[in-house]
Amino acid sequence: MALTGAGALLLLTGCGGGDESASGDTLTIAVVDNGDLDTLQEMSDAFLAEHPEVEIEWVREGENELRETVTTDVGTGAGRFDVATVGTYEAQVWADQELLTPLTDMPEGFDAGAFIPEVADALTHEDTLQAAPFYGESTFTMYRTDLLDEVGVEMPERPTWDDVVAAATAIEEQTDTAGACVRGKPGWGENAAVVTAMAHSYGARWYDEEWSPELDSDAWRQASETYLALAGMAPEGVADAGYAENLALFQDGQCGIWVDATTAASFVTDGEASSVADDVDFAFAPGTEAGRASNWLWAWALAIPASSDQPELAKEFVTWATSSEYAQLVADEQGWAAVPAGNRTDLYENPDYTEAAPFADLALESIQTSQIGEPTTQPVPYVGMQYVDVPAFQSLGNAVGQQYTTAIEGELSLDEALERSQWVADQTIEQTRLLAEQDQD
Repeated sequence: MALTGAGALLLLTGCGGGDESASGDTLTIAVVDNGDLDTLQEMSDAFLAEHPEVEIEWVREGENELRETVTTDVGTGAGRFDVATVGTYEAQVWADQELLTPLTDMPEGFDAGAFIPEVADALTHEDTLQAAPFYGESTFTMYRTDLLDEVGVEMPERPTWDDVVAAATAIEEQTDTAGACVRGKPGWGENAAVVTAMAHSYGARWYDEEWSPELDSDAWRQASETYLALAGMAPEGVADAGYAENLALFQDGQCGIWVDATTAASFVTDGEASSVADDVDFAFAPGTEAGRASNWLWAWALAIPASSDQPELAKEFVTWATSSEYAQLVADEQGWAAVPAGNRTDLYENPDYTEAAPFADLALESIQTSQIGEPTTQPVPYVGMQYVDVPAFQSLGNAVGQQYTTAIEGELSLDEALERSQWVADQTIEQTRLLAEQDQD
C-alpha cells in the first residue's frame, strides 16, 4: 500500500499557481522564530546590498504556527512565500507531491556537495535536493556539571534513559533546581517528536510492517512512563514549553538536564545569553540497553515553493544563505560559535569553529549516526526517528501530542492517553488507506 500518493495527502490540497500580483522585486520569506533564523534576518542586509532592487518581507512564527502557515500556503498553491524554512519531513513528503521547486540549475557558488551527506540525503528526493540545509541538528544530552557534582552523580558519555532519570531525580530531590527541562507543548514537531524518538529507542514503533498501529505496546508504554517522569520534574508550565521555552529555561538555570536539539549548544554556552554557560557539558542522546539511541536527524532548510513567482531570485537567496561566505559573515559579526551548524562539512574542518564550539564533534557524530532508516530494533515501513514520513503524520502527531500534554496536566491517565493515541493512529491510517484506494481508482 502506497501511503504517499496524492490521495493520502490529508492536509495539503491543490497546487495552483502563485499570486500574479506579487512584486517581482520583493522576496517573501517565512522562517521559524529562533536564534539562528533571527541572525539570518539581521545578516540579510548583506544580500540586499548585492541586490539593491530587492526588498525582503519576513514572516516569523513559532514552530507550530510556522508549520501550519507554510503547509497551508504550499499545499493550496497560494504563492505567498518565495522561500520557506521546512524540515526533512516536509522535503520528502512535499517533493513527492511536486509542491517544491527542486534545487537544480542553481546560481554559481551553490555546491550541494558541500553539505553534510547525511543531512543532504534527508533533504533529497529521487536524487534531487529539494531544500538547502540552513542548519542541521540531532539531539544530545545537556547537563549542569555544577549540579551533578553537588549531588554526586556522573553522567556517562552514552547515557541510558534510566541514567537521565536517575540524575534528574537526584537534582530534583537534593537541590533547589528542577531536575529536567522537557518539551510538553503539543505538536508533531514539539512534544510528539520527543516522545517518538524516545519510543523508538525503547524498541517501540508507530506501525508494524502492515501499517497496524502499536502505540499500546509495552515498549511504547515504557517510553511514555519515562517521558512523564521527566515532565514531572520539569519547571512550572511544562505543558506550554516547547524548544524555545526550554532553551530560555535552561539558559536561566531553571533545570539541570535537557535532552534536545544539538543546535541549542551554542546558545546555552553563550556567556552573554546563558547564566550557566560555564557549567554546561554534553553527552550523547539517551537510549536503552537493548534499543537505539534517540538521536534524531533534522534540518531547518530553505525551500522554494513550486507556487513562487520568482524562483530564480529565490535560488540566489538560498545560495547566499547557505554559503561559506554567509558563515564567515556571521563569524565576523557574532563569533564562530554563532555560525549555523550541521549543514556544511567545511565548518567542521575549520579550527576556528571547532575551538569556539567544543561540542562540535559530538554534535556532528550525533547527526552522522542517526538511524532514521531503521529508527527502532523492529522493522518498520516508514523513515524517521522523531516522525513518520507520511503526509498524515502532521495531523496525527498533533493529535497524539495533545494527549500527552493532557496527561502531563493530570487530566488523562497514561492508560487513557495511550488508548486515545492508538485509536487516532488507527483511524488516521484507515482514512489514508481509503484515500489511497480512491486515488488508484
